[in-house]
Parts: sequence; C-alpha cells; structure tokens
Amino acid sequence: MDRDVQFRVLRLLEHHPETSQREISDALGVSLGAVNYVLKALIEKGEVKIKNFRASDNKLRYAYILTPRGIEAKARLMAGFLKRKLAEYEALKAEIESLDVELAAQREREGRA
Repeated sequence: MDRDVQFRVLRLLEHHPETSQREISDALGVSLGAVNYVLKALIEKGEVKIKNFRASDNKLRYAYILTPRGIEAKARLMAGFLKRKLAEYEALKAEIESLDVELAAQREREGRA
C-alpha cells in the first residue's frame, strides 16, 4: 500500500470522517478502487473504525473514525511523508539553481557572439 496515499486518506478522514469513498477518491486524485483498498487495510489494522449515520431521510452513510492507533500511524506516516517531500524539494531546488546558472552562461555566450 502506498504510504503517501495512506497518509493522505488518514489526514482527510481525521478532519472529515463523513467523507464518502468517492469523495476521498476525487479529493486525493486516486482511483476509487485504491481508496477502497486503503480503507479496508486501515480498518483491518485497527487504525480506522466505521460508524453508520443517516445522511438523509432514507440513506445510510458511513463515518470513518481514526482510532488512537490510526492517529499514531498518521503521525508516523506524516514524518516519513515530510522527510520525502523535503528531499524532493532540495533536489528540485538544486536542479533549478543549476538550470539558472546554465541559462545565465548561455545568455552570456549569446551576448558575446
């Protein structure tokens, strides 16, 4: 299971437990099947529990509630997510700086020609 997707699902559910799987899929830009897979795994691991509630007069919906284990997992996943994103940021920053130097050198050569 993709740790980033798992983290993003836990993060979303922490603030919006009533969100449907389709809404999670749309919000995170992942397939509905991936959301279903992640939620099943989180439920099996005891990180999320399901509660039923009525969204309208005759339609039952679910609320996905983070358990204490889920809150701990989210914190652990967040630390890894942040570490990966900072590494990506640093690599991108270095590439931008390199391209900026290369572009400045190219412009200088063109100015002399």
